[in-house]
Amino acid sequence: MDVSDRIADIYGARTPHTKGTVWPARVDQFLDPGVDEGSVDSWVQSACLLCSNGCGVDIAVKDGRMVGVRGRATDVVNHGRLGPKGLYGSTRWANSSDRLTRPLVREGGRLVETDWETAMGRIVDRSKSLLDAKGPLSHGFYTSGQLFLEEYYALAVIGKAGIGTPHMDGNTRLCTATSAAAFKESFGADGQPGSYTDIEHCDAVFLYGHNMPETQTVLWARILDRTRGDDPARIVCVDPRRTLVAMEAERTGGVHLAPRVGTNLALMNGLTHELLVNGWVDQDWVAAHTLGLDDLRSTVEPYTPEHVADICGVDPEDVRRAARIFGESEAVLSTVLQGFYQSHQATAASVAVHNLHLLRGMIGRPGAGILQMNGQPTAQNNRECGADGDLPGFRNWDNPHHVQQLADAWDVDVMTIPHWAPPTHAMQIFSYAETGSIELLWISATNPAVSMPESARIRRILEGDQCFVVVQDLFLTETAELADVVLPAAGWGEKTGCFTNVNRTVHLSEKAVDPPGEAKSDLDIFLMYADRMGFTNRSGEPLLGWRTAEEAFDAWAAITAGRPVDYTGLSYDKLRGPTGIPWPVNKEHPDGTDRLYADAVFPTDTDYCETYGHDLITGGTVTEQEHRAMRPAGRAFLKGAPYTPPHEEPSDDFPLRYTTGRTVYQFHTRTKTGRSADLNRAAPDAWVEISPTDADARGIAEGDWVRVKSPRGAIEVRARVGDVMDGAVFAPFHYGHWEPAAAAGGGHDDANHRLANELTMTVWDPVSKQPTFKTAACQVTRLRASDGPAPAPTTGASAPAERDLAPRRRPRPTQGGGPTTSTTLTETPTYPLDPAQEDS
Repeated sequence: MDVSDRIADIYGARTPHTKGTVWPARVDQFLDPGVDEGSVDSWVQSACLLCSNGCGVDIAVKDGRMVGVRGRATDVVNHGRLGPKGLYGSTRWANSSDRLTRPLVREGGRLVETDWETAMGRIVDRSKSLLDAKGPLSHGFYTSGQLFLEEYYALAVIGKAGIGTPHMDGNTRLCTATSAAAFKESFGADGQPGSYTDIEHCDAVFLYGHNMPETQTVLWARILDRTRGDDPARIVCVDPRRTLVAMEAERTGGVHLAPRVGTNLALMNGLTHELLVNGWVDQDWVAAHTLGLDDLRSTVEPYTPEHVADICGVDPEDVRRAARIFGESEAVLSTVLQGFYQSHQATAASVAVHNLHLLRGMIGRPGAGILQMNGQPTAQNNRECGADGDLPGFRNWDNPHHVQQLADAWDVDVMTIPHWAPPTHAMQIFSYAETGSIELLWISATNPAVSMPESARIRRILEGDQCFVVVQDLFLTETAELADVVLPAAGWGEKTGCFTNVNRTVHLSEKAVDPPGEAKSDLDIFLMYADRMGFTNRSGEPLLGWRTAEEAFDAWAAITAGRPVDYTGLSYDKLRGPTGIPWPVNKEHPDGTDRLYADAVFPTDTDYCETYGHDLITGGTVTEQEHRAMRPAGRAFLKGAPYTPPHEEPSDDFPLRYTTGRTVYQFHTRTKTGRSADLNRAAPDAWVEISPTDADARGIAEGDWVRVKSPRGAIEVRARVGDVMDGAVFAPFHYGHWEPAAAAGGGHDDANHRLANELTMTVWDPVSKQPTFKTAACQVTRLRASDGPAPAPTTGASAPAERDLAPRRRPRPTQGGGPTTSTTLTETPTYPLDPAQEDS
């Protein structure tokens, strides 16, 4: 057993291996101080909740408290490994003294404690009166990527069949909506085609706007074990910062492409152009399995490497080199995340990734995969179950037969289910709440006061009298402070349910401990509301006929029959095995499905698909008749669009490009990770990153206090002079006004001076409706010197630039200050569906 500080050593010991062999197992474990393995009362099955990777994990329980975690060696996702957030952040929040334990209601402008009867009574009274007076459009629901599958499904049924409102979405709109939209445009339905096992079989990995070392640490460890072994994969990185991905690209003989913020589509068109002009196209496969080649060729024809260089600020030879790697490799794995999703022309750029794979016929076989990543642990479930505005089971809003299937399953009138127009996306929901069109807004397990763009506007909406706001959460977040009713929710480990990760792997998370005080699971809260509202079906029975999480899961699985997201072969008993299982799971695939489209048949048929598609520039919809006329017959769509400039370009007043993102030690708005001393010590406060050239031009040194201003607002934080490209400014979005020392209230005078989303725009992609967090214009002005360096970590992309610094300005290496993690190399088990083991 090895012991290590996994704050300093993020990825742990390397286990290199050769292409085509199984990723070795290594079990990571962390226990609270004073707890040893022999004193643990029980280990309870779950999966990690602090990124979208979905690592299999066991929860350590002692004396009724969660006291640590260990990875599951038998799980297909992580082979026993855990990252710093999973190790140090999974359980610390649960025992925090500032947990919400009783409901709160607003009286005289203040939130005061009350009982469940009073709190739910206030919600139900307002809900019934609004439905009677104004109908279902008066209600809106905004949820999360962190609930369980069963809870999303319950909320979807309440909203769509109980109330009948189209105003339902989640914060998945901020992080993963473009993933779903891109899959629908290219393949006809949502669902990740690739698998994590593609890492073991690929010749190259292309990461587009994906800082994997900080967003999915265990997955990056998996890639490092390939690139450090024999026959390594080459890395190609698309990112304006010199991340660890960029460094690995340089080390493996790959390419780092650093396009100007907002120009991703021009770069992608250039790569596509190069595949076509060099003949790196599988002509027979494309002719048999795709539509749209001639239009795509015409669209990308102008995007020579030199033209792309003019737009993006990259070297044209680097464009050629990256295209050659893609064009001459037998198997490429592509991963995509927020650098594309939250930027300009998000869906078009993400679809362009699919085009590269389709042109090469690289999909559905080992090593040739696409992972349009998620940002949250259960974002996939939100999309599947329909709490984000989609219809459950990847059904099509515009297909009356799909809507009728749900009406029959729920035993409600088909006209109750809103399908007369597209569902309302999150940005529009908040606009309706702003004007008072939505008068009851129910927010669950998310913190839009920090995470939404143009956050000052969001706070005004939430605290206004025009809308009654309900928040259910674990803590009194920045959003909960503005609510009319606050409901205390149980968290991970305090309830039972399932969640599905990026590559479709379903895990069961068992209840390990009781929630504190009067807190209830989100499922129980939704059931309480449905019962009090008296929602029934046409037979007069309760609309939500289940009482337990397992009953809800079985109801969900039943309505997925025959759909791409087929759960009919899954049950709680089956999921209590050694590993999570990737859907579809049914009679044809009883043990799950490692990758989709192995037969090159796509869910694009007009009567089956999830959408008829959109124009990638305007968002205009394709009609059923237009779609049917194309006769897709199971073929994928090659779709392209020309590059257009971002909504907000630099100017004399705002000469720099502002972009937001994440750090490895914090998750979203720090509701959980901010309560872990180790994680919070590693990244305790906000900062902004600026290049050495831009810093010198403004007289800014490492650690100086600076004012970053856009046309919408400003923040005052310390500067990290780092490896961001010239002309760009990077800020982590995690930091609101909550602080560990001030969690009970007070101490928030600087609440808005560090909130990165004060500067971002209320502008969204025309297809996915995902906000463009990464394309604002800004200026940076030095305010004063500080007494030390910026609070940014030194371990990832936020490391300081290599330059001489005065001793007091030199950051100390980021490291943990508490207990360490134990790691055990173990015999590698057999993993279901792993092609390396099938081959052997």
